[in-house]
Amino acid sequence: MKTVIFVRHGKSSWDYQVDDKDRPLKERGITDAHLVAGQLQKMGLEVDRCFSSPANRALHTSMIFLRNLNFDFGKFQVNNHLYDFSGDSVFSFLKGLDDGYSTVMIFGHNYAFTSLVNMLGDAYLDNLPTSGMAILEFDIGHWRDLRRGRTKKITFPKELR
Repeated sequence: MKTVIFVRHGKSSWDYQVDDKDRPLKERGITDAHLVAGQLQKMGLEVDRCFSSPANRALHTSMIFLRNLNFDFGKFQVNNHLYDFSGDSVFSFLKGLDDGYSTVMIFGHNYAFTSLVNMLGDAYLDNLPTSGMAILEFDIGHWRDLRRGRTKKITFPKELR
């Protein structure tokens, strides 16, 4: 059994004249990330590894989650393949994961995450919102065999406000 926890980065700010990768989170993005991370913490899932896009907004979101979960930062890695908007690079990244990992959490972007959650899960989403989380389970032993699985949980921050 393999599990992927998809977390879309928090609401970002367009108030600054910076490159896309450097856009920071808005205050609401920070608050929402804490809310959703708190829900994940209550679930008590054991996460083997966490990976984030190198974009500032995704990294900041991941740090909020990891601190809320008291996650070992030695099991965290930034990966350029997660700075993807189509989903192709993220899908390839997942298929190449070490089979020793049962549960991974990834932080990244739309349209990639909504597309992958719809392609790989058994529930349809119009949109995985900012700070939204989707947990998918797969009845596989090897990440290379990744295919349609089961949508275990979807959490939207507006449900928690």
